[in-house]
Amino acid sequence: MPWFLYLIECADGSLYTGIATDVEARFIAHASGKGARYTRSRKPLRVLASFELAGRSEASRAEYRVKQLTAQQKRALIAGERTLESLLPQTETSEEE
Repeated sequence: MPWFLYLIECADGSLYTGIATDVEARFIAHASGKGARYTRSRKPLRVLASFELAGRSEASRAEYRVKQLTAQQKRALIAGERTLESLLPQTETSEEE
């Protein structure tokens, strides 16, 4: 089953990074106050990007790497100026294009 890494823009301009099997359902949970504590205190506005990964472990590793990035680096990833693959060790694979 594929997992997704997603980035949400919040009302305060911050970016939230998470993983889920259904990004739309997870965003609805965040927006209704049932998501992460972070998004409960900052209103989630929209999903800016999502990336398909092979499984939960790959998604968790990708989430860890993306959470280490600065907001500027995350925005470069969202804009396509940087690839998710460039952040992951070469032994990991992500969605084939």
